[in-house]
Amino acid sequence: MNLVDSCGWLEYFANGANADFFAPAVEDIDQLLVPSLCLFEVFKRVLQQPSESDALRCIDLTDHIALNAARLSVDLKLAMADSVILCTARQHHATLWTQGSHFDGVAGVRFVGKQT
Repeated sequence: MNLVDSCGWLEYFANGANADFFAPAVEDIDQLLVPSLCLFEVFKRVLQQPSESDALRCIDLTDHIALNAARLSVDLKLAMADSVILCTARQHHATLWTQGSHFDGVAGVRFVGKQT
């Protein structure tokens, strides 16, 4: 089992300097333990953004999105977070803007290569 603390989730979501360090634990959902306290702390931090509606949109993971994201993950060989992001964009009829090369050529995605 793995437990990622709140600062690890925030680092992962923000794609901070240590995001890659936390990614294996976050993405291994069969071995992941997520305490309610972590949900509280991460959501509280998101709420500190300009509006509550933006914060609520950030964590809009419904059963429907989760199940369809799992299908996308298998079909497109995407990691969990990537499939949830793509599925959420599709659910809301939005274009996904990204520099993630695994999205290059995927319908509904606007891709630009990462600059170094």
